[in-house]
Amino acid sequence: MTPSHITTHVLDTSTGKPAAGIPVRLEAGNQGAWSEVAAATTDTDGRVKDLGPEVLESGTYRLQFTTAEYFANSNTATFFPEVVLVFTVDRDEPHYHVPLLLSPFSFSSYRGS
Repeated sequence: MTPSHITTHVLDTSTGKPAAGIPVRLEAGNQGAWSEVAAATTDTDGRVKDLGPEVLESGTYRLQFTTAEYFANSNTATFFPEVVLVFTVDRDEPHYHVPLLLSPFSFSSYRGS
């Protein structure tokens, strides 16, 4: 399998466990117009290892995590029915890993390795 330029991992910090079953969309564009590049769902380890092509053009991208159903499945109220992370990609960088640390009332992210 050819590695994706973008991967992600979602950890539910309220349970200390991976967040499985969260739909994730990778989109390219800017604030006015976004187009889908790829879509996937987090696996049992909370990971999406294959999200889009091996190489993306330089530019602005976003990951959209649809979290409402994930929390609803555990009867957990949430303030964030979705989380959107916008970031820039340099075509010459070989890989971007964008983890999401998630809880019902907060989230954070960073550029992973």
